[in-house]
Amino acid sequence: LTGVLDDCLCDIESIDDFNTFKIFPKIQKLQERDYFRYYKVNLKRPCPFWADDGHCSIKDCHVEPCPESKIPVGIKAGSSNKYSKAANNSKELEDCEQANKLGAVNSTLSNQSKEAFIDWARYDDSQDHFCELDDERSPDAQYVDLLLNPERYTGYKGPSAWRVWNSIYEENCFKPRSVYRPLNPLAPSRGGLGSVCLFSWTGLCLEKRVFYKLISGLHASINLHLCANYLLEETWGKPRWGPNVKEFTRRFDPIETKGEGPRRLKNLYFLYLIELRALSKVAPYFERSVVDLYTGNGHEDAESKALLLDIFKDTKSFHMHFDEKSMFAGDKKGAKSLKEEFRLHFKNISRIMDCVGCDKCRLWGKLQTQGLGTALKILFSEKEIQSLPENSPSKGFQLTRQEIVALVNAFGRLSTSIKELQNFKVLLQQTR
Repeated sequence: LTGVLDDCLCDIESIDDFNTFKIFPKIQKLQERDYFRYYKVNLKRPCPFWADDGHCSIKDCHVEPCPESKIPVGIKAGSSNKYSKAANNSKELEDCEQANKLGAVNSTLSNQSKEAFIDWARYDDSQDHFCELDDERSPDAQYVDLLLNPERYTGYKGPSAWRVWNSIYEENCFKPRSVYRPLNPLAPSRGGLGSVCLFSWTGLCLEKRVFYKLISGLHASINLHLCANYLLEETWGKPRWGPNVKEFTRRFDPIETKGEGPRRLKNLYFLYLIELRALSKVAPYFERSVVDLYTGNGHEDAESKALLLDIFKDTKSFHMHFDEKSMFAGDKKGAKSLKEEFRLHFKNISRIMDCVGCDKCRLWGKLQTQGLGTALKILFSEKEIQSLPENSPSKGFQLTRQEIVALVNAFGRLSTSIKELQNFKVLLQQTR
């Protein structure tokens, strides 16, 4: 992959260098901070679009929640149950830890973290939220430690997984007329054209091209994570994950994908630019003294904010940003209608994530979708951000902690994807 990306004045090599030497090391460090590592998610919401066709039964998909007596007080919103030395040695906890080793979503939290969640909830409740997130107060919502639940290939595939992406592309995405969907190895070919993938943007305005590229880029990024963190073997009950060159080739090689693979990767770079732009635009919101990354640990909070502001400084130094001002710039009535259509399509896609049968895949799908949704919210709120008061919460623009965590982790995933792509280039050269 080389050269300039469509619909922007940025080349791939510049993004590679910027990400490798400036962004990637810092965003990795930021994601390890307490404020950004815990994400509250509801993995039990029913699929709103079709009857549930069964959850993934593979152990690495499975969520094995700890017994209620072991769940920290911060998650249970006021319950008095606490960890004890005796409880830590119980068989229940051993069973829970065994499930964690198998790659299940680990919904337990450290003893040091539980009190912080009480303070976080109290602090968040005192803020003037921009919007109320559906999952936040649901009894089924739980905090998950993202560091203990890395995104990786779990074995979840086949008709159920393809159904989700087919629904996104076919029913909720503006797409080039000649891109044949589903690009699904399980689907029958369409006559003589089944082996050919022509590509034309005819009839698609900039906004619709951008929407398609965002979804395609997200799909490519998720596939890259799965290829880079693939279950290679399991010896004596100990799984080993690592890069799978064969799987990467199957998903992205020009011949294997009928010319579609390199375009998917270019869309990954385009998505990276969009979220990078959002980070640079939202910097004034965080630069105010009234905004803290509050965990209850003053020293760590100050360090986390300093690191975040340092990343914002880097994002502003990048000279080839996507220009979102070119979007929705036509006549006011038409632009408003198109923007609303854009918003509703994306909202629908975020709801489709509740149809993912693998809980770990659902966790990361929901987080990355919410991160992108937060980025779009930022890009469409430039005037409100510019007029923020310095010393008081804003009523015009507000981000919840949940949105902030999703925004940073979603961009961290894109940064990791581009870094992993460099690793696969080296591995491919070694196999030739």
